[in-house]
Amino acid sequence: MDWTLPTPPAHLFIECLPLAGILDYYAQSNFAGKVIIILLIFTSLVAWTVMIGKYMDLSKLRNANNAIEERLGATERILRIDPKLGKAKGPYAGVAREALGAYHRAKGGTYAVGHVENALQRAVARESMRYETKMILLGSIVTGAPFMGLLGTVWGVMDAFGAITGQASANIGALAPGVSGALLTTVAGLVVAIPSVFGYNFLLTQVKMMITELENFASNVADRIELEAKGGDPS
Repeated sequence: MDWTLPTPPAHLFIECLPLAGILDYYAQSNFAGKVIIILLIFTSLVAWTVMIGKYMDLSKLRNANNAIEERLGATERILRIDPKLGKAKGPYAGVAREALGAYHRAKGGTYAVGHVENALQRAVARESMRYETKMILLGSIVTGAPFMGLLGTVWGVMDAFGAITGQASANIGALAPGVSGALLTTVAGLVVAIPSVFGYNFLLTQVKMMITELENFASNVADRIELEAKGGDPS
């Protein structure tokens, strides 16, 4: 007796693959639905590129900030540091550079501390905008992707009902393919939006934390400059 199990037909494997079903639904979509799905695929690529790139940018900025913070923390008197700070980069470097430059431009006069505080406010505002770069684009994708998918679904359902209007006997079998293709755009919109909203919330939290840290750093720099300018203990 032959105990060899029969090999299932190849088409059964293909039918079991989710991709095959998705391609069928895509083929059943109307022209507008296909265009919207292509746009959503492109939008998804943009969203992932922005999220990964933004995370890497924030990591680099944090490392640069830590280097400046350690450098200033190891310095007994901050006013003795070169205002240009060499090749130092990052938001903290920009803030410290503006503060020291403002103090030296005022030549330690009576209003030097006021000039430093104004320079710090401008620097913090500028660097905060640097932190928030690309967040508007990512937020727009999070908000717009589900609506793009909904637009494709409504349009596809409208076309599906319109296609059976002139038929003598309408049935669910004639309506189902068009509706299935139309619903694919909603699924695509959610597939784009759901990872994006998690990434956006994570990155937004990191940005807010780093902006708060930047404001604290600027306040610390202002305090040290004021103490040293008045001849106080810089530590």
